[in-house]
Amino acid sequence: MSLGSNRARAPQEVWETLSQAERDAAYNNNAAVRNSAELIAARDAAADAFRAAHAEKLDLPYGPKPRQKIDLYPAASPSAPCLAFIHGGYWQRNSREQFAHYAEGALAAGWSVALIGYSLAPDATLTDIVAEIGEAFDWLAREGPQHGVAGPIVCSGWSAGGQLAAMALNHSAVAAGLAISGVYDIGPIRETFLNDVLKLGDDEVATLSPLKLPIVQKPLAVAYGTAEVPALIHDSRALHAMRAAEGALGPLIPIEGADHFTILEELRAPTGRLVVAAQAVLAEAQKNGSVA
Repeated sequence: MSLGSNRARAPQEVWETLSQAERDAAYNNNAAVRNSAELIAARDAAADAFRAAHAEKLDLPYGPKPRQKIDLYPAASPSAPCLAFIHGGYWQRNSREQFAHYAEGALAAGWSVALIGYSLAPDATLTDIVAEIGEAFDWLAREGPQHGVAGPIVCSGWSAGGQLAAMALNHSAVAAGLAISGVYDIGPIRETFLNDVLKLGDDEVATLSPLKLPIVQKPLAVAYGTAEVPALIHDSRALHAMRAAEGALGPLIPIEGADHFTILEELRAPTGRLVVAAQAVLAEAQKNGSVA
């Protein structure tokens, strides 16, 4: 049987039988997507153009470190909901600037959007990064209104940002969440090439893996592409199943045919499935009285 089929069926048992090369491949999204280099180049060009056209509220600092900045794209109404997006890159690469154009869909739907930056490993540990995301939401709650962003916040993130969004769900400023293509058990990451930079410790695996933590009773949509690497599909399904078993709200959203990069196209139109998912989880939060 192939690595993919094994990893999807019984991840822990099969993981222990894999070679180092197979473990590395299980989390190598760039290698798994044949045209990833072209997709990334197109993404970066689109993001540059979007930022240039929406330059009014960029690079707002929420902390003293160079990457602790937020780009805001306010809606016409300050009371509109806000989609706060956290980029991925296995906590060690990429930046908020490279994902600017994924604000298009929510903006077209009448929402505000916040793109959150954060320090990267090895300059910051994963513990540090999670704390920085909390500081970013502190800033949004405190300073957002003076920048025209005062509505309820849906925290969202992709890849490593999916883990960070799931961790931020318990923040008092967050009404609901949208986790996209995330890693929700970071234990296996420690046994791959990614840990050369991350240097994950036992405490971090135990306390920063959403699959190992108590459920936060706020709506969380969990999305993944059906063409993702099996490890991420497994984590997405497992997180949703764990939450469902505890009665937590929020759908599981498999995007048919989407890979780790193309899934974010569902954020670029107001009818995109990820934009609709953000609207749905916020509606659930409002229905249950957890947000006005």
